[in-house]
Amino acid sequence: MNSAFQQQIEKAAVLLEALPYLQQFRGTTFLIKVGGSAMEDPDLVRRLMRDVVFLELVGVNPVIVHGGGKAISAAMKTAGLSAEFVGGLRVTSDAAMELVERTLSREINPGLVKSLIEFGGKALGVAGNEAFIGERMKAWSDQESREIELGRVGKVVDIELSKIEAAISTETVPVLSPIASERGTGLALNVNADLAAAALASKLKVAKLIYLSDVIGLMRDPRDEETLIPSIRTDEVEALIEDGTIGGGMIPKLRSAVDALEAGVGKVHMIDGRISHSLLLEIFTESGIGTEIIKPEPSPSL
Repeated sequence: MNSAFQQQIEKAAVLLEALPYLQQFRGTTFLIKVGGSAMEDPDLVRRLMRDVVFLELVGVNPVIVHGGGKAISAAMKTAGLSAEFVGGLRVTSDAAMELVERTLSREINPGLVKSLIEFGGKALGVAGNEAFIGERMKAWSDQESREIELGRVGKVVDIELSKIEAAISTETVPVLSPIASERGTGLALNVNADLAAAALASKLKVAKLIYLSDVIGLMRDPRDEETLIPSIRTDEVEALIEDGTIGGGMIPKLRSAVDALEAGVGKVHMIDGRISHSLLLEIFTESGIGTEIIKPEPSPSL
């Protein structure tokens, strides 16, 4: 048997491996949070958007919430503003908020929508403050042992789903920026994209919440990819925070994942968006490639 023929057989085997997952998830909704340095590489972004179009074509309803932290930091640096983080959250002044809103809703968001359309998909860009309703929040500073004011930073307290549900019903991929409209004032608030994604996933009760970033998943040693933790339960997260395994920006990410699972999300995945087709490999293969967060199995009743 020649090598070309063998390669064709291997491709067929891949499709057959994916078949039960395609059957299982047809008609369900996935919330995909896109962030990290994968967003800095246009080729990676295009490959990811092509995979999202594939999901839509096989019957999955993808919803995207995107970040843009590095692009925001670059815009702030150009404007002479310094970046400050507390507990993994960006301190956001009024001047910084203008840059955040411009970068997320008027630069990154339209670019993702355009890429989806170029691959034959249908997409709708939604400025986050047309859907997310927020309230200002503080963050705990270990350095100062107290809560710190973050300025124009918020948490999602409610969501207006009409545009999102209308898009899903017409097989259109809604693409949202992580900005909320402050309850009472209507001012734009900067929302951590992980928290915005978890809030929307919880509201929609999605089958999967997928965090695509620039790490392969949760590792016991961040410097050693061989220490990847393939699966953790929600009741293990706080202990991993206490022992330092989870730190920095991973803390709000993991806590938001726990909240989402408690609210009815089926499963949470953390995968590396820099790996080609990581989204499809995690969903449609038996082994997966990142970290999954799941609820513990209920104790058998006596």
